[in-house]
Amino acid sequence: MPTDSLVTTDSAADADVLLHLLTGAWVAQIRRTTATLNIADHLAHGPATAAEVAERVGSDPRTTYRLMRAVASLGVLSHEGERRFRLTPLGALLRSDVPRSMRSLVMIQNEHAHWQAWERLPGAVRTGRNQMRETHGTDLFGYFGRPENAGEAALFARAMGDLSGLVTQGAVAAVDTTGVTTVVDAGGADGDFVLGLMASNPQLRGQVLELPHAVPGARAEASRRGLADRFTAIEGDFFVEVPPADLYLLKVILHDWSDKSCLMILRNCRAAVTQGGRLLVVEMVIGELGKPDFATRVDMDMLTVTEGMERDLDEYDALFAASGWRRVKTYPVGGGYSVLELVAAE
Repeated sequence: MPTDSLVTTDSAADADVLLHLLTGAWVAQIRRTTATLNIADHLAHGPATAAEVAERVGSDPRTTYRLMRAVASLGVLSHEGERRFRLTPLGALLRSDVPRSMRSLVMIQNEHAHWQAWERLPGAVRTGRNQMRETHGTDLFGYFGRPENAGEAALFARAMGDLSGLVTQGAVAAVDTTGVTTVVDAGGADGDFVLGLMASNPQLRGQVLELPHAVPGARAEASRRGLADRFTAIEGDFFVEVPPADLYLLKVILHDWSDKSCLMILRNCRAAVTQGGRLLVVEMVIGELGKPDFATRVDMDMLTVTEGMERDLDEYDALFAASGWRRVKTYPVGGGYSVLELVAAE
């Protein structure tokens, strides 16, 4: 082998880094256990000893201390001495009762559906297919539709709602709806995005296009916010058609689907958009290769459990061009997400 092809390394330092990397799965389960036991909630009002937390949780005092000691090494707790621990700002995100809580997200990514499929990541890479059917006999949403998985499905729904909250506030603040009359939130779940835009612009009329099981939740959320008089939740399938609108919202939708499926959604929006209308795609965008990039890790999750993927701007632009759209603006909105603003191509 030519000497110039050899990689020089500080083996001790690099081994230390690799040791930390290989325990990533352990760290994920440590955080999941912390969230599952509601330890952050039990420290919400001030420091407590591990024994006090164990009594509140109903867990073993010694192993609770060992867990909290490990969690403190991750920056989620701080040790105050005498086995007393305090919640850090990072740890506060694991509380169940705070805005932008990430507790459900931490839990769902390490529950059965995702965790078991991740064991088969090598198979996903070899075959180019997600591993949900091999692992669970159905796709992700089929898995959540089984009665025996109702608890995990509810956790997934809460996690997606929390994720939406990380994104929606920044998106609503960034999006200009001047001159817009009708907004359709395609696959918008409870309508968090479109309802946020409606609250900031009293001239907007909003719609959520969703599958039948999600429609009642969207209507209830609109009523809760006092926006029901300008809001409609309609049953439909964005792979078939979408209603006419001045502005379409696709928030964290395209990454769930293959290129072929994405083109169907985008073309249906293009066919129905009014003259001068726009489409807003909210997604993570993969950045410069070789740089730290959370989106590339999410991409591995998409590979493992869905037919979708995270994409870079070139990949998105190719989809947009093939479906009759043109990207005119891109801006970050928080949580690692960006808005890709599209207009109809001439």
